[in-house]
Amino acid sequence: MQQLIVATGNAGKLREIASHLPDGIELITQAQAGISGADETGLTFVENAILKARHAASMSGLPAMADDSGLEVDALLGRPGIYSARYAGQNATDADNNQKLLTTLAGIPESERTARFHCVLVLLKHADDPAPLIASGQWEGQILTAPRGENGFGYDPLFYVPGLQRAAAELTPAEKHQYSHRGQALRQLQAAMDKGSGN
Repeated sequence: MQQLIVATGNAGKLREIASHLPDGIELITQAQAGISGADETGLTFVENAILKARHAASMSGLPAMADDSGLEVDALLGRPGIYSARYAGQNATDADNNQKLLTTLAGIPESERTARFHCVLVLLKHADDPAPLIASGQWEGQILTAPRGENGFGYDPLFYVPGLQRAAAELTPAEKHQYSHRGQALRQLQAAMDKGSGN
């Protein structure tokens, strides 16, 4: 079985990634491998995902996958963007970040609360891999004025999907995977992996 380091400390992301990878891959979190998180000094999701994957591969000697994702709100000129996980501060909880977003958007009408989730997944065969596999996904929606639903994580309770008439946190895990930014990126990455292996 092939071992793969996943460079994330986010339990929600890890669950979504682990449940949709091909059979025959053993996921090891960077925490299990005793690897600290990389400094996310990039200015884009792609840059940060590559930094995280390269750091994990370098420290472990194993292939590595990293996810960098976040929420882009049009009324906030694309913020919180790459800072989504720490929007309300370095050690912010999901609840902290959601509350800051609600406060910041107070008074903004529904028609101007458009937003989207972005996800970039990077897979490196080794730390010096010059041609990483890069996959991405984007999920359009709107920001609610109050949280809805109990599922998911992050900004899911505030992210309303007009086509489904539900918040992301009201979707089942299977439904979320079908539509979400991470689900899109995982399917794209799996297709690239299958192509690379000749399947």
